Amino acid sequence: MDLKAYFENAKGTGVLATADKAGIVDAALYGRPHVMTEKTVAFIMADKRSHENLQTNPHAAYLFVEAGPGYKGTRLYLTKTEEVTDQARIAELRRSSHAKCPAEEGEIQKKSFLVYFRIDNVRALAGE
Repeated sequence: MDLKAYFENAKGTGVLATADKAGIVDAALYGRPHVMTEKTVAFIMADKRSHENLQTNPHAAYLFVEAGPGYKGTRLYLTKTEEVTDQARIAELRRSSHAKCPAEEGEIQKKSFLVYFRIDNVRALAGE
């Protein structure tokens, strides 16, 4: 699957799931990932629970549900590899051509993190 083309064109809702060091799970609405390479995606994150969880547990799952009838979409299983705080780079990546994810509203003026993930596995949203 060409993830770059998929996420540039697909419309829908994304959820990022993380867990803290004790295994307590959190899920949050997130926009589409920035596909950096075939095996790497990045998310712009605010200094909230998802980002905090990744400081002690680098594993996450991203579920994307395509808009429309049925259960179409994809799941990404991820491992954090690095993060940067270069606000100029983050501003470059912010998408202005689509509606902002609710998780980003009001966060643009605050300090953000660009968090990179290795894609460990890709699965369909439902079934195989």
